[in-house]
Amino acid sequence: MKPRTARKILLRMHWKLMDTELPPEPKIIFLGAPHSSIWDFVVAWLYVRAFDRKPRVMIKKEFFFWPLGNLLRSLGAIPVDRKNAVGVTRQVINALEENESFILCIAPEGTRKPVKRWKTGFHTIARATGVPVYLGYFDWGRKEIGHGPRFECSDDAMADLRTIQRYYKEKGVQGKHPGCLAYLDD
Repeated sequence: MKPRTARKILLRMHWKLMDTELPPEPKIIFLGAPHSSIWDFVVAWLYVRAFDRKPRVMIKKEFFFWPLGNLLRSLGAIPVDRKNAVGVTRQVINALEENESFILCIAPEGTRKPVKRWKTGFHTIARATGVPVYLGYFDWGRKEIGHGPRFECSDDAMADLRTIQRYYKEKGVQGKHPGCLAYLDD
């Protein structure tokens, strides 16, 4: 899909792009929160395509049956076995290392349901590869999609999660299904 087409679709869906460009790095990990609907994938995918980049997302392997699997792969989806978290992390690290350009869009919640404990796989991937993390958001309340600042991961994943969650909480982003974003400090 051409960038202009992706922008037009987002505009017809009444989304406002809050950025004029994506970060310049060829490899990026975009956190996307809050994740409460399968539509988050569609909106995030269109957002990255609007800037002429190819988004990559992790989707549970159960969705990769014929013919849906071929379509998902063509859209940049990576099939993952969620029961094997270490295998998922290793698979994504390998993919990042094998590609010159890689925009990984990942939901830190790991699911569309409210959770208190966000997954730390993105943190492990970022630390292992040196790929920068940016705090992306899709705010269904205001119909705004964009990215916030670059986040530098430290050695303390839990402290970093609290800082990241504080950013989303202060920003006041709302999921498609309100009340979906749970925080460690709540």
